[in-house]
Amino acid sequence: MSNNISVVVSTYSKERLEYLTDCIASLKEQTLKPAEIILVLDPKPDLVEFYKAKLTDVRIAVSQEPGLSNARNVGVKNSGGEVVAFIDDDAFADKNWLRNLAKNYEEREIIGVGGQITPLWDKTHKWFPDELNWILGCTYKGLPEKRESIRNPIGCNMSFRKEAFEKAGYFRSDIGRFGKKLLSGEEMEFSLRVLEKIPNSKIMYDPSAIVYHRVDVKKANLRYLCKRSFYEGVSKSLITSVAGGNTKIALSTENQYLKHLLKVAIPSRLKRIYRFQSISQIFVLTLSSLMVFSGFLAGKIMNHKERNI
Repeated sequence: MSNNISVVVSTYSKERLEYLTDCIASLKEQTLKPAEIILVLDPKPDLVEFYKAKLTDVRIAVSQEPGLSNARNVGVKNSGGEVVAFIDDDAFADKNWLRNLAKNYEEREIIGVGGQITPLWDKTHKWFPDELNWILGCTYKGLPEKRESIRNPIGCNMSFRKEAFEKAGYFRSDIGRFGKKLLSGEEMEFSLRVLEKIPNSKIMYDPSAIVYHRVDVKKANLRYLCKRSFYEGVSKSLITSVAGGNTKIALSTENQYLKHLLKVAIPSRLKRIYRFQSISQIFVLTLSSLMVFSGFLAGKIMNHKERNI
C-alpha cells in the first residue's frame, strides 16, 4: 500500500501540548509517510485558537461535541485516506508503525489492524502485573504474541479501512471515554458491528506495529485501578446489551483472558508465592477481577431498570 493512510489524533486540553508535539513529530518521521495528519479538537474556542497558533503544519478539525468517539468520527469524516489510523495524544509511534500496519492491508479481507502498545512508566511498579496493562490502554499479557485475528484493537493503536465506516457507521458517542469519564469499549462495539456488516472480514493484531504510551503517574495506584476496573465491567455490560445480547461473541476476548488468568497468570505466581511481588500481583489481579465483575452486575441492573421505565 502506498502512503494512503490518514492519521487521526485528538486532544481536549492545552496541557497535552508537549506530548502532542512528540506524537506528531513521530508521525512525520515514519518510514511510510502518512497522507495527512488530522488533529481533532474539542469545541472550545480558546483550545482551537491555542493549537492553531502552536501547530501550523497539521490539519485541524473541530468536533461539534466533546468526547473521544465524537472526535474520532470527525477525524474519519475529514480524512481522505483509504485507511484511517488512530493514535492517542500522549503516545508516539515507532518509525515503522504505519509501514507495518499497511502491510496487513495487502490482504483484501482484512478490514482493520491494531498493533502493540508499550507502556512507558515514570518508574517501575512491581506490584502492577502486565496482565492489567489494559487499564492503562496498553497491550496486556494474555493477548496474542504474534500476528493473529482478533475481535477488536485497542484505541491508542488501531486502524480501519475507510469502507468500514461507510458500511458499518461510526463510533457510538454514548459509549467510551468522555474527558475523564472512565467508560470504555467504543472500539469493541464498533469492531463487532464491522465484522457483522462486512461478511468474511477480519481484524488483525500485528505486534510489529508499535506505539509507546506514556502512563500518567496518577494512574499508578489502587484507587484508580479499582475505579477503572469497575467501569470496564459497566462498559462490557452496556456493550453486550447493544450488541443484541449475543454475550458469547461479545465477550469472547474476555473469556480467553479469564482463562489466561486462571490457568497461567495466577498459577505461575503461586509457584513463587514466597516473593512479595508475586503475592502483591495475585492480590491486584484478584481485586481487579472482582471490580470488573461488580461493574458488570451493576451495569446489568442499570440496563434492566432503564428497559422497565
